[in-house]
Amino acid sequence: HPVLVAELLEVGLVDEATGDGPHRLVLASPLAGPRLRRLPRGRRIVGLPAKFSIVVDGGGALALDGFAADLRLRAVAADSVAFGLPGGLWFGPVDPTSAPAIAAMLLAGFAAEERVRRGEVRRMRELDDKALVVLSVACGLSAMSTPAIRPSPSPVGIAAERNGRFAVLAALPFGRSDAAGLARLSELAERFAVEEIRLSPWRGLGFCGVSFAATEELAAALVKQGLVLSPRDPRLPVSACAGAPACDRAAAATLADAGALSEVLAPLLTDGLTLHVSGCAKSCARQGAADLTLLAGEAGYDVILAGGTRDRPIAHLTLAELVRRLEPGQDIRARLEAAARHRE
Repeated sequence: HPVLVAELLEVGLVDEATGDGPHRLVLASPLAGPRLRRLPRGRRIVGLPAKFSIVVDGGGALALDGFAADLRLRAVAADSVAFGLPGGLWFGPVDPTSAPAIAAMLLAGFAAEERVRRGEVRRMRELDDKALVVLSVACGLSAMSTPAIRPSPSPVGIAAERNGRFAVLAALPFGRSDAAGLARLSELAERFAVEEIRLSPWRGLGFCGVSFAATEELAAALVKQGLVLSPRDPRLPVSACAGAPACDRAAAATLADAGALSEVLAPLLTDGLTLHVSGCAKSCARQGAADLTLLAGEAGYDVILAGGTRDRPIAHLTLAELVRRLEPGQDIRARLEAAARHRE
C-alpha cells in the first residue's frame, strides 16, 4: 500500500493525506487543452475550505454546464477563457496561459476573506454578489456577458479533438472497474496507439489521440470489455455504490444487483428513469432523490419512490421479490410508469 500511494502521488492521481487544504476537487472535460489542465491544485491554497469544487470546461461539445461548482473556467474561444462564479456572474475573458494563475488568485482571495477564515463561509455561493465582484476585480478581471448555455452532451461516443485526432468516450458500468479490467484497457490503449487516457466526468474514460480509422474498432473492443458506448444503455442513469464486499458498511452486493435491476427496468431507464442502489444510508453514490431508490438492509432492500435513502420506504423486499414487482404489469413498475407520464 505505501508503494502504491507513493507512485500515485508521483503521477498526481491522489493528494497528500496531511497538510493544509482539501482533497483536490477539480472536474475537467476530458478534451480540455493542456493549458487549462494546468490549474493549480486546491490543496496548495492555504485556508481553502474542504470540498471546494472547480470545473474546467474546454468549451467544446462536451459541455459541463450541468455540473455545479464554486469556480468555473470555460474556454469561450480557442484563445479565451472566462471565469464563472455563483449567481450567474462571469468575468474575463483572458488568455489561456494566464488563466491558471488568475484562478489561483481567486482561490487565495476567497480563502483570505474574513468570514471564510472564521469558518462561517465554506462556499463561494455563500458570498453576496458584491463581494464576488470585488474579489474578481481585485484579480484584474472585468465583468462580461454570460456565455451561451449548451445542450447536455452524450456521455459516451466518439468526439473530435482539435488536432485532427479523436477521443473515444466510454463509461465504466456504474463507474467501477477492477484491476484486471484496467489492465485489459491498458493493453487496448497500447494496441490502438492511444496517446492518453483521461477520466471522464460521466463515470468513465476518454481514450484520446486516436486516429479516425481506429475509432470504430476501438469502440467495439471496449464494448467487448463490458464498457458502455451507447447513450441509450440502461446502465448509464443508474447510480450504485461499491457495495459488499468492497465496503464493510454495505448490506448487499449493490453492483451485481444494479446489473439485474437495470435489465428489468431497461425501457424505463432509457426513457429517463433514475435508479439509485445504495448499500447503506450514507448514500455515497448519489446525493438527493431518484425516481427509485433502493436501500440495502437485512435480507433485501427498502423501496423508496421519488426520494432518497432518508425517506420513507413503501416496502422492504428481497431482490427476487423486487425484480418480480418491477416487471411489466406489476405494481411498483406501474407506479414508476405513472410518475413518468405525470412528468411529461
